[in-house]
Parts: sequence; C-alpha cells; structure tokens
Amino acid sequence: MTDREFYFTSESVTEGHPDKMCDQISDAILDAIVAREAELAAEGFVSPSGVAADPDYVRVACETLVTTGLVVVSGEIRTHAYVDIPSVVREVVEEIGYTRAKYGFDFETCGVVTTIHEQSPDIAQGVDESFEVQHGFDGDPIDLVGAGDQGMMFGYACTETTQLMPMPIYLAHRLAERLTAVRKANVLEYLRPDGKTQVTVKYVDGKPVGVEKILISTQHADGVDIEGLLKPDLIEHVIKPVFDLEGLEYSSAEVFINPTGRFVIGGPMGDTGLTGRKIIVDTYGGMGRHGGGAFSGKDCTKVDRSATYAARWVAKNVVAAGLAERCEIQLAYAIGVSHPLSVFVETFGTETIAVGAIENAIDEVFDLRPGAIIRDLDLRRPIYRKTAAYGHFGRADKDFTWERTDRAEALAEAAGLND
Repeated sequence: MTDREFYFTSESVTEGHPDKMCDQISDAILDAIVAREAELAAEGFVSPSGVAADPDYVRVACETLVTTGLVVVSGEIRTHAYVDIPSVVREVVEEIGYTRAKYGFDFETCGVVTTIHEQSPDIAQGVDESFEVQHGFDGDPIDLVGAGDQGMMFGYACTETTQLMPMPIYLAHRLAERLTAVRKANVLEYLRPDGKTQVTVKYVDGKPVGVEKILISTQHADGVDIEGLLKPDLIEHVIKPVFDLEGLEYSSAEVFINPTGRFVIGGPMGDTGLTGRKIIVDTYGGMGRHGGGAFSGKDCTKVDRSATYAARWVAKNVVAAGLAERCEIQLAYAIGVSHPLSVFVETFGTETIAVGAIENAIDEVFDLRPGAIIRDLDLRRPIYRKTAAYGHFGRADKDFTWERTDRAEALAEAAGLND
C-alpha cells in the first residue's frame, strides 16, 4: 500500500501588515492599562467610590481599525488607570516602522480617534462573581472568577518541530520575523513594513518530508527590480538564514517573490486593518481547529485568550510527555461559570497509551478554571503586545508561559506511562 501524500500550506504576516498593526495597538493599550493599574495598587490608590486599585479589577476589550491616515480605537475598558491612548498608538506605529508618509502611513501625522466606554455590568457580574459563588460557593477562591464569555477554545501540538508546532506555520513565522529583522537592520534599505510569507510542506503518511513552495510578498520602494534584485536578496538574506538555522533543505523548493510584480502601496494605505482578523496566523496555520475567538486587546479573564493559551499548554505537555505525537485539546466554557463545560482530547491515532488514560491524567494534573489558568500561567502582566505578531505559540520566550513543558513528567506519571 502506497503512503498517502499531501501538501499543507500556512501563512504568516509581518508586524507592518495592517491587521497586525491593529493587534499590536490593541495589546499595547492592554499592557499599558495592566501596568498602570499594578502601579496604582502598589501606591495604595482607592477611588472616590471606595474601590481599591487591583490588577484583578481590570477588564479590557479593545478593538482597533486602521485605514489611510487614521487609527480608530474602540471598546470596553474598566480600570482606575489613565492611559494616554493616542501616545500609545503613535509609539506602536513608530516602532513598526511607519515613520514617513512615503511609506503610506506616518505615526506623527496620522489621526487617532478613541471611543471607549466601560464594560457592561451585565457581563462584568458573571466574571466578578461566578455562577459557583452565586449557587453554593465552597470557599475555593479560584471559583471567584467566572469565564468572561461562552465558547470553545482549541490547543494543538505535534512533533514536527523543536517547538512542537506544525512545520508550515512555524517556518512561515520565522520567515516573517527574519524579513522584518532585515528591514529594521537596514540590510535591505528598500524594504517597507508590510509583508506576508507562506510555506507549503509535503507530507507522506502524516509526516513532513520536504518544503515544496516558499512565497514572500513584501512592500518595497518604488523602482525595485523584482527578479534581478528583490528575489536574490530575499533568498540570500531571509530564506537561507532561516532554513540553515532550522537545518532544513530548501534548494528544491519553488520560490515566489512578489508574484504580482509590484508592492509599493502597502500598510493601511493599501488595505484597511482590523483587530482579530488573523486568527489562523495567530494559532496553527490551519493545522488543527479554531474556536473562532481572537486574542488581541482582551484581558486574561476572556477565555478566548486565556483558555486557548491553556489548551496549547496542555497539548504541548501531552506531546512532550510522550503520550502522543499529535494532540488537540478542546475546552468549552459558559459565561460566568468557573468550571469548563467539557474537555475533549484528540490524538489522531498517535497515542502511546489509551486516550482515556490521557484524559484522566489531564484532569489530575491541570486545573482549567479561568482563575487557575490566570494563576498558573501568570497572565496578569503586561506581556501581550509581543504576542501580537509572529504567532502566539511556538516561541521561545520566558513570558510565553503556556509554552512550558513543566508538567510533562507529572502527566506521564499520572498516565502510568512508566509503570
């Protein structure tokens, strides 16, 4: 019987892509609020209504839109802190690299409109005082925090890369990161902030065996020769370093560079951007399911974000423990309820022990109530802006606590793997 062959493709975008600009702005505002609320709490600040400053008090659901010459920030925010939102916006846009009008956007001259109001008390009440508290609270403080919304969240991990990520999205992210690094270091002075990458990987019998196609589309200065200059430069300074570092062969891959032939107009001038419109880029590149909720601009009580991080944490530890080569976790929550409604484990036939034993081990080792997730992953910190470009998963950064494999040994023991 011949092994099944198939091709799988994933894309990434640079931090100058208009949707990613919005994600970074929303998360920078979240970080500023979380940081300032913590400062006020340390100072012992109490509002005129008698409410003390406390990072637990913060609720942020911040959305951003960018278009030609304009940034619009809206959403629902609850905090004691004052944050100069226009200044945060301009700082993010400047750091991304939109510093001249000729690039299609300028941090100094763009308009910034803010329209912020407080979170609905109908939503806040279920998060501040969970269903469990209202119906027979047993005294566990973790039950005080109800889920910030209903919905289902997915986490995924596999053995295809050292970071236990699918190979197509992992490589696409690394190419996008490198493209930005080359631009910011002025290695290729004609590059501009907007860009996209895409990688197609060949699989045989479910395992990656080679990279088939590489696509990079990058904004550039007018007059650049695509075939004579841009393509060889990107192969030399972007593609080769990434693949060499990963120890992968790319010479047989078909390479596409700016296939339309011109990409001078980019960023918000080329396309309107919105927060939360790159959810597949943010996760696993389409390898594995997605619950539909975006991350950026949401504080950690929103399970769209925190529970998706937790699901990745669980899945990664299952794979790291040797319980499966591929693992997908689904979590489901009801708004205002602390305990998850369901936990589902899929190992795609790669499990090394019975799936039921893996499920029991997860239940023993992980507490998936929102309050426990926030505690165990230390999520009440200003760490979110850097998650908003190049993927929320598969990154070797100490602040990405959901990437730790710190419970792999406990999982293996609970599952009886070494018995």
